Amino acid sequence: MDEKKKAPKLRFKGFTDDWKQRKIGELLLVNSGKDYKKLNKGNIPVYGTGGYMLSVDKALSFYDAIGIGRKGTIDRPQYLRAPFWTVDTLFFMTSKKKNDLKFLYALSQNINWKKYDESTGLPSLAKKTISSILVKVPQDKEQKLIGRVISQIDYVQNLQQRKLEQLKLVKKALLQDLFTSKEASILRFKGFSGKWEKHKLGDFGTVAMNKRIFKNQTTETGDIPFYKIGTFGKKADSFISRKLFEQYKKRYPYPQKGDLLISASGSIGRIIEYKGEAAYYQDSNIVWLNHNNKLLNSFLKAYYQIIHWDGIEGSTIKRLYNKNILLTKIYLPTLKEQQEIGVLFKVIDEEIDLQQKRISKLQTIKQFLLQNMFI
Repeated sequence: MDEKKKAPKLRFKGFTDDWKQRKIGELLLVNSGKDYKKLNKGNIPVYGTGGYMLSVDKALSFYDAIGIGRKGTIDRPQYLRAPFWTVDTLFFMTSKKKNDLKFLYALSQNINWKKYDESTGLPSLAKKTISSILVKVPQDKEQKLIGRVISQIDYVQNLQQRKLEQLKLVKKALLQDLFTSKEASILRFKGFSGKWEKHKLGDFGTVAMNKRIFKNQTTETGDIPFYKIGTFGKKADSFISRKLFEQYKKRYPYPQKGDLLISASGSIGRIIEYKGEAAYYQDSNIVWLNHNNKLLNSFLKAYYQIIHWDGIEGSTIKRLYNKNILLTKIYLPTLKEQQEIGVLFKVIDEEIDLQQKRISKLQTIKQFLLQNMFI
């Protein structure tokens, strides 16, 4: 909180008064949660520091509140709709006087709660500490307008999040129906019948990888990103020269656009589609199946999501060797049916990606408002 600043950068038209400094204890009453284990099952939600846990037959509060962790996760405020119960590691704060709870919930998301951690071990907060935190607030009318805007963004964001979860459930169900049966899919496109052929991935090609890159060939900045297993699917922290990249790309194996890169160590089996960008990948840890035209990447991408790698089930080995990949079984339909299945999952993945971008955009807008509509 800026001690000298008396008004935020962004305000509704007609408001010019300075914001007043207050202690949280003047605005909110900090209440303790309680043990729920002796209660019966019911329809009253129980919340902990991680969110909803279960439902019981009694309520601890009949007023909406802001939940904040007493111990453990102390920096994730929650808006709790009454009636509800909270466990003993979650405080719930109810509004005093005419203060707008939705505004105060938004305000709570701007507080650096970890700054008030009183433990040398598991993070913890005390009622007295919370109540003494200084914040700046406007008059009631401005509180209500700000609270309404932020809560509307939260509402839309929650709707979009639910839509994303539904899309993922649809995809999961389709993967199960299309691939769980060994000889033919439970769910078939019109015009397709007959058994799928049993093969091993090695029937269609070999495992390929980039040429080994040594540490002295990398730099912290440069032309071509070099992805190691720790940065696979993330932001590269190593680079190689364009000259070396062009030389190795020409002389040694390099993925084609659409090939599916596989993590062979760490979190094994993670898949990223190579989209043609200039990049290089750590040998043996990041590989791909260099296959013939009897197997379509669009189909394989979907199949990889339910695949059981040969020799890995029940094993403590956290590595995919070439033989594990090549000996893995796959049931394969005709090329035409492969194409239909691949297109289906491509459309679903694109919609999931679009939905994630919508949510990210809303998060960016909310963050901007939190930074500019508050002090």
